[in-house]
Amino acid sequence: MTINCKGNLIDLSTPKVMGILNLTPDSFYDGGKYKNESDILSQVYIMLKSGATFVDIGAYSSRPNATHIEEAEELKRLLPIISLIIKEFPEILISIDTFRSQVAKHGIEAGAALINDISAGKLDENMLPTIAKLKVPYIMMHMKGTPQTMQQQTDYKNLMKDILFYFSERIAKAHALGIIDVIIDPGFGFAKTTEQNFELLKHLELLKTLDKAILTGLSRKSMIYKTLKNAPKDALNGTTVLNTVALQKGASILRVHDVKEAMECVTLLNQLKAV
Repeated sequence: MTINCKGNLIDLSTPKVMGILNLTPDSFYDGGKYKNESDILSQVYIMLKSGATFVDIGAYSSRPNATHIEEAEELKRLLPIISLIIKEFPEILISIDTFRSQVAKHGIEAGAALINDISAGKLDENMLPTIAKLKVPYIMMHMKGTPQTMQQQTDYKNLMKDILFYFSERIAKAHALGIIDVIIDPGFGFAKTTEQNFELLKHLELLKTLDKAILTGLSRKSMIYKTLKNAPKDALNGTTVLNTVALQKGASILRVHDVKEAMECVTLLNQLKAV
């Protein structure tokens, strides 16, 4: 299974790691951490050196109850940083974490390679047509509601069936528009309780029936630190454990804050398979 990123065919049959770079002041773990160009470039360098295939840049916080910002502010935060990073790392494959079609369009035009949409096109009716025109890989995530309302929308008739139906419908819409490279993200922490997150991970392999690469974003999330009764800053070991489970159940991309440790998971499991 491959995706085409700016003319580069990325083989996802071997799992890849996507590093997270948040440009928001209020993200749950690293909000406001990167305050200047030097800090940003240093973090990107560390992620690439540690083995990240992609760097996912977000300028709109999608944590529960996050503050809503206007599109102009999202673009103001995002576009100069894309230019800064590409100037320093010309071969980098940047993913833009946005649910807005115009942010996606301007991000790709600035040099990004793929779009990561928490809403699978449901929060902007122009997103799927825009992706079709841009001809870039598209990550669609499962979520109900918005970041401001999702935690009040955790009722499911059957969690896994509902998620499979959701993706079947969204994938069909994408294919109808000619979008070829689709990656699915089941949305850990989005409109799901802690128990539902663990149920989702337990049955993650069911999503393989959709015949799409699976991205998992478990990094330092509340399902880990609430279960362990610690804090996001103490959740790296728990993240590594659950990333390992996700890989064993078919994840093709790990979206993480800590690239080195995620790459170690990939390397060790690849070695295990090779024996």
